[in-house]
Amino acid sequence: MEAEKINQLYFSDVNQPIRYDRRKFLKQLGKGIIVIFSLSELSLLQGWSQPTNARNEELDFNAYLRVKEDGRVDCYTGKIEMGQGIITSLAQALAEELEVSIEMVDMVMGDTKLCPYDAGTWGSLTTRFADPVIRAAAAEAREILIEIASEKLTEPIGNLEAVNGSVFVKGNASKKIDYAALTKGKKIVRSLTKKPELKKAKDFKIVGKSVISTDAMAKVTGRAKYSADIKLYGMVYASVVRPVIFGSKKIAVDASALNNFNGAQLIEDGDLVAVIHSESEVAAKAAQSIKITWEAPESKANTETIFKYLEDTITKSTVFEEGGDLVSGKQNSEKIVQADYHDGYKAHAAMETHCATCYFENDKLTIWASTQTPFGTQKELADTFKIPLENVHVKQIFLGGGFGGKIYNLQAVEAAKIAKISGKPVQLVWTRREEFMYDRFRPAALLKIRSGVDSFGKLNLWEFDIYCAGTRGTKLFYNAPNNRTRFFDKNDAHPVGTGAWRAPGNNTTTFARESHIDATAHASGQDPLEFRLNNLKDENMIATLKLAADTFGYNTPKKEGHGYGIALGEDAGTLVAIISEVRVDKSTGEVHPVKIVCAQDMGQVVNPHGATVQTEGGVTMGLGYALYEEIEFDGGMVKTRSFNNYKFTTFSKTPKIACVFIDKMNAAPQGGGEPAIICVGGSIANAVFDACGARVNRMPITPQRVLAAMPL
Repeated sequence: MEAEKINQLYFSDVNQPIRYDRRKFLKQLGKGIIVIFSLSELSLLQGWSQPTNARNEELDFNAYLRVKEDGRVDCYTGKIEMGQGIITSLAQALAEELEVSIEMVDMVMGDTKLCPYDAGTWGSLTTRFADPVIRAAAAEAREILIEIASEKLTEPIGNLEAVNGSVFVKGNASKKIDYAALTKGKKIVRSLTKKPELKKAKDFKIVGKSVISTDAMAKVTGRAKYSADIKLYGMVYASVVRPVIFGSKKIAVDASALNNFNGAQLIEDGDLVAVIHSESEVAAKAAQSIKITWEAPESKANTETIFKYLEDTITKSTVFEEGGDLVSGKQNSEKIVQADYHDGYKAHAAMETHCATCYFENDKLTIWASTQTPFGTQKELADTFKIPLENVHVKQIFLGGGFGGKIYNLQAVEAAKIAKISGKPVQLVWTRREEFMYDRFRPAALLKIRSGVDSFGKLNLWEFDIYCAGTRGTKLFYNAPNNRTRFFDKNDAHPVGTGAWRAPGNNTTTFARESHIDATAHASGQDPLEFRLNNLKDENMIATLKLAADTFGYNTPKKEGHGYGIALGEDAGTLVAIISEVRVDKSTGEVHPVKIVCAQDMGQVVNPHGATVQTEGGVTMGLGYALYEEIEFDGGMVKTRSFNNYKFTTFSKTPKIACVFIDKMNAAPQGGGEPAIICVGGSIANAVFDACGARVNRMPITPQRVLAAMPL
């Protein structure tokens, strides 16, 4: 559901499709061999449906590569790099098929003037859909190079092969010509028209091998550029005056104290009030001197009442999945287990806050923005200023984390408005307090579950009602013949801004489902591992769970006060099984994670090092939402506004993490950025129960909640 919402947000109206002219993209390129290729061609073969308007003939290519005159290869894609590692894995895929070293590949990403359109970097879509197409295009480029070499070397194509940036005669390595010589003086543009011959896993030289991130050196030495690193001649810094309560409207402005700050300038545009100055600290202090009268919305819920409020407010539901008959399922169940699960608002808490640096030159806008959706940002800015789309240039930049929070681009619009009004280059960097207010939280959610087990210990009944968490990852992989999954949603139900948050909704629903599966297993007198194995209907999930259990050593006796917990899930085509070990201090209720094993079936693992890093990151971030992270609020009054009172996983709280993958190198690659995070909450909750008998049905699982749930 979340992917559909984002698609609707960033694709234009179906009657007014976004149009891009290939010539405008390609005419600026110099000599070389250019191959353009389409995500939709492969996507449609794999059954992935894009919005109707995305299937416009002007939008039928999403990336292209160029073999340049010096033999280096540029790969242009609308995707962006925000720490997830695709700058490396996509380069691996290209290098593998094109027969060049990865050091010869330069990724050009997310630049709206250089790169073809892309809806955005989210949903763990890149590896699944861009990677196979890049491999295919690289294979096509390889064949084109062999064709040209055939002419140069006066040899039949069948006698030639490409290896390590050169084409040579089979059996005579001395007779060869390198790619640089082949492309010199030529500009050949071709598109992918047929399925090329791709390498088999047994022939891989680069794919499947661990490669350290190609941007690592730039990042650790400080050479990598982020939006706030851009410095422009004559640039001023902007500081926006914010209300205390989210959703407030401006009534009156008193800027009389601004006279105390030499060179400070007031900027107003509707509810936007800002101060600019050549020094960032002065701009911030001057903004604090502005007095604004705001009209605040009424408080409808707070940290504790939000779940009842959602249940009372949202009454309409949609059935997502159903089967069998619920009435007979209840009647034929020997044990019925029913419970509610709660999950509060969560912040993205990315290291980099939202930033934008920009300038206008006549009616043309150039901007460096920390955004996961460069083309969505481009369109939003063009619409805001009523200028042609091509007059907005969003430039390539690294992001310091996104997690779904940088899909939305308020800071870019604010910075551009300030630049337009002031006539100066502007940099806007949100403070951490602004980030907590306007970054859009992961929605609070209520989940209501009823399950039933028959006399044979088989799951017979499954009723799952989901309020505000969507249905991503909730398709039932347990064999429950009588089942129904419904979702209840309403966009304006929340008192604060909400949006996508890493694997949107799947963290919450997986926590609830796997907690309840665990409770059902215990109610029927079965071991949680055996109960799952006996009730799973997906053989791949069974294999993934067994790999996790074997790696973890599930049958190893537990120490006093320790507990094991299991959780299974599916996200972005990847199957996940996590088993956690925790130690619970029964006197304080504090939970200490000891060990976590994450097993995944993600098909072909392009970069094992990158997959491991992503998994470790997902598990670590998952520990934050499971144990520490919580937003306190009263209506639009957000009380949690900094890292002083928003706790997340620290080094001292991070357990041993083991990452293992099902060996499927001949399969298609699946998502790797988000899946690992979804199972952490459920596995921790179940491990806490195993350690001390406390069934905590609300995240985060704080010491207070553990003590309150502890059996007497």
